[in-house]
Amino acid sequence: MAGKTGNQKIVEQFLADGMDFMFGNPGTVEQGFLDAVAEYPDMKYILTLQESIAVMMADGYARHTQRPTLVQLHSSPGIGNAVGAVYQAKRGHAPLVVIGSDAGTQYMNMDAQMANDLVAMMAPVTKFSTMVMDSKSLLRTLRKAVKIASTPPMGPVYVCLPMNVLDEVNEEEVFPTCIPSTRVLPDPELITQTANMLLASEKPMIFIGDGVAYSNAIPELTQVAELIGAEVYGVDFGDVIFDTTHPLYQGTTGHMFGSYSLPITTKGDINLIVGTYMLPEVFPETGDIYAPGAKVVHFDLNSYEIAKNHRVDVGVVSDPKLSLKALADALKSAMTPEFKAAAAARVHQIGDEKAKKHSAELAKDQDEPARETLRMAQFAEVLSRKLPSDAIIFDEALTNSPAITRYIPPRQAGHYFVTRGGSLGVGFPGAIGVKLANPEKVVIGFSGDGGSMYTIQALWSAIRHKSGAKFIVCNNGSYKLLQLNIDVYWKERNIDKHDYPLPFDLSYPAIRFDLLAQSMGVKAVRVEKESEILPAIEKMLADDEPFLIDLVLEGDYKPDLIKINCSH
Repeated sequence: MAGKTGNQKIVEQFLADGMDFMFGNPGTVEQGFLDAVAEYPDMKYILTLQESIAVMMADGYARHTQRPTLVQLHSSPGIGNAVGAVYQAKRGHAPLVVIGSDAGTQYMNMDAQMANDLVAMMAPVTKFSTMVMDSKSLLRTLRKAVKIASTPPMGPVYVCLPMNVLDEVNEEEVFPTCIPSTRVLPDPELITQTANMLLASEKPMIFIGDGVAYSNAIPELTQVAELIGAEVYGVDFGDVIFDTTHPLYQGTTGHMFGSYSLPITTKGDINLIVGTYMLPEVFPETGDIYAPGAKVVHFDLNSYEIAKNHRVDVGVVSDPKLSLKALADALKSAMTPEFKAAAAARVHQIGDEKAKKHSAELAKDQDEPARETLRMAQFAEVLSRKLPSDAIIFDEALTNSPAITRYIPPRQAGHYFVTRGGSLGVGFPGAIGVKLANPEKVVIGFSGDGGSMYTIQALWSAIRHKSGAKFIVCNNGSYKLLQLNIDVYWKERNIDKHDYPLPFDLSYPAIRFDLLAQSMGVKAVRVEKESEILPAIEKMLADDEPFLIDLVLEGDYKPDLIKINCSH
């Protein structure tokens, strides 16, 4: 009896590593191992209708589980479709193990149909990109890829598996990949040095990112922030990294413009950075981002990010949770009564100012004059009263996110995710991936009308695979973020405000997202009036099946101009 082929052994290896979901879209050169999947009922293939959706769905699953997650892509065309989504996963440090096949090594020099340098295509958007050339190294290479994807800084990897390599009988042993522990303690001398610097400060600042969520360090971070009375800002993150209702949490630095971040980063006389890149804006400041003479300390498991672009006085490659615990202990043992009093006063002042600002925002929502078009705040306020406390949100609402988080504040890691990397369309497939990882919880994906149209086919997969995720389309008839960004562009260049470019306008022809959803089997309603909000939310939460709300919001759009100017 012939032994098992590589097609079978790779499935066994993936299962040995705990990967029992394969997100993908099939192709001819992958047919061998996809045929073998049927022999292994523990491997669940999640069919998506476009490769970027497979990656984004896996991204949501991986970000929630923090486990390596399997993605299957087709050859050159499939990789081409998925590159932007893989880039998103790289920026978000999602441990994706991306596999694909090729016609065979015997055809590599023939420039045949679909031929391309697949490894080179994926190299810029992955931590590791390779092709298996010898069947004797098939499982060894896969284990290497899983280890690289799962070791901080986590990120996607790509392994090309040629058909002839997979078709050969494979005698390699299957065993789980060893993922090295990175629970690294910091040098005690550096902890003491950092504590002394913080205790000498009058205006400490803390900047944080996903490294805090990865190491489950929110309790330790909260303790340090309270001990020193520091403002806390999120920088580069896709998960909850601090309880946003905490008095010391002040929001985020800029996403687009360094000019927004600079007044924040120049506040302090010492800056403690934990688990993040400084700074991730599209248009960052090129000069010093800290106040003259201000000290900078950076704790991170990702050595690449420490002192990458800006000065650092103390840089430590260590686990954030262990680092912050040691730092809190050092602070408590050395704090003077005078410092304790000053820190407590800062905590009170910072919290008081935040409470006043929050109250003013809520009052502004209430005082908005009645109008025909809806605002996100109206919807979010009602949703906040109906959602279970352990609901999970995948937020790609972008310009509508402030209103959502005002009424549904993120408080716990693993319960609120945001888009990273700039690839539109992650909101709905990301929510489906999170729901597959949490079938017992309510999971809601928010996306804009523009973003959702990148991946609207994901709704079909939700029905096929019984993923009861919920979907909200923030339908404002435009690429609203582009409108806000060009406002800044005009202001910086002293250009008078005028009509937005028509390519930012999605109002004509109007998209009926409720009808689109229904065509793929998803129950849906369209909400255009305030009186329709509560009934729609109650319908959405009535069962554990996919449901979409097409939420029509106020916007700046001109369909009549489109009809005149876009008819070529």
